[in-house]
Amino acid sequence: MALRIYNTLTHRKEEFEPLNPPAVTMYVCGPTVYDYIHIGNARVFIVFDVIRRYLNYRGYRVKMVQNYTDIDDKMIRRAAEEGISVPELAERFIAAYKEDAARLRVRPADVQPRATEHIGPIIGLIRRLEKRGLAYVSGGDVYFDTGAFPGYGQLSHQSPEELVAGARVEPGERKRKPLDFALWKGRKPGEPAWDSPWGEGRPGWHIECSAMAMRYLGESIDIHAGGADLIFPHHENEIAQSSGATGKPFARYWLHAGYLNIDRQKMSKSLGNVLTVRQLLEEFNPLDFRFFILSAHYRSPLNFSRDLLLQARSGRERLQELADNLSRALPASRRDTEEGGDQLRQSIAAARERFIEAMDDDFNTAGALAALFELAREANIYLNGDHPHSRKLLEECLAFYGETNALFDILELREPDELEELDEELRQMIARREEARRRKDWATADRIREELLARGIILEDTPHGVRWKRKPLS
Repeated sequence: MALRIYNTLTHRKEEFEPLNPPAVTMYVCGPTVYDYIHIGNARVFIVFDVIRRYLNYRGYRVKMVQNYTDIDDKMIRRAAEEGISVPELAERFIAAYKEDAARLRVRPADVQPRATEHIGPIIGLIRRLEKRGLAYVSGGDVYFDTGAFPGYGQLSHQSPEELVAGARVEPGERKRKPLDFALWKGRKPGEPAWDSPWGEGRPGWHIECSAMAMRYLGESIDIHAGGADLIFPHHENEIAQSSGATGKPFARYWLHAGYLNIDRQKMSKSLGNVLTVRQLLEEFNPLDFRFFILSAHYRSPLNFSRDLLLQARSGRERLQELADNLSRALPASRRDTEEGGDQLRQSIAAARERFIEAMDDDFNTAGALAALFELAREANIYLNGDHPHSRKLLEECLAFYGETNALFDILELREPDELEELDEELRQMIARREEARRRKDWATADRIREELLARGIILEDTPHGVRWKRKPLS
């Protein structure tokens, strides 16, 4: 089955055909580094981390660029409020982003450029637009003339008239039409500024991404991605200025992650419901949050609540428990048997097929997770059977979970000697309970089970002996 991707530009799923296979060029809009990232930002970064990993899994060589917006109005205001420079503010929150992303197991992009380090390419791109009659100077600012670009509105699928109805003219703007947007902003007192052909100033927000994408990936790229909130105006404006300057399509596929709401409300500072990744991870395991994000299709709106995250944790822990039990069973397994393993072997092959089929269908992570749970059910039946365990089958099953976890990164896969051991007192309690069960002293066995449960240890009796696990935190 071929990989098919939903393209926001065409509003349909299309077979993925990169410009120069197996190479894939991918640009993902990164954070504006004036504050800690919130869980809505994190959804975007997790989603495209997994998509990048899956493209690599399917044999593509992905070069991914993700920028830092380190100069804009929000940064200037925040720096002024704190009495520090904009570069100091940027350094603090770039470091914070890297820490948060690492905890969420989001791998760094191949290139992580900063807007302020690319003033030359930005100015060069604006000059190209001037030469093509698509930019004009007004009072020290430079604006893109949307009326001179016939395709404006193609990504948001709205006519210029419809877009004008929702457009805003910010105080101090000197543009000719509401949809025109700033490419270069003339210097205001106290703001950082760089020399340019139009006087001292700084880049507009949209132009930086086009300039950096072209600098590192070329004038036409395969995938441009970000959150749904960027479709208009940011990505619409990127298409206009990029294609306007080069005369070429800017990106073949536009991918957008859906909104993440909190308790069915949009996150906003006015409602006081913005939850940062740092706040979330004070209480929850980052792997539980990754699992939660991947449990829904990336384009669908996703509602976050504490209860829903607890449900996600429960689901992830079922897979984690299976992986641990497979590892624990390895030392006592036998190389000379495959008794009772036909169904498990078939299930492993079927799970791999269903996993790939789901991911090939526009990166359907929810469907792919379902394949992992279907196999887990069969693997548990095999582990709990009264036949000897086959080392080969256990290793095949673990290998499949390792293969898929390299993409989703939601499990801790450990060797048998890396699994947690209970302290001597708890081991002796379990041994006394086993002895009571052999004597058919069910009252004593039940009492010890309850004592262990009170201390956070859950026991499971299987044909291959007792298994234990930690009770999840409430």
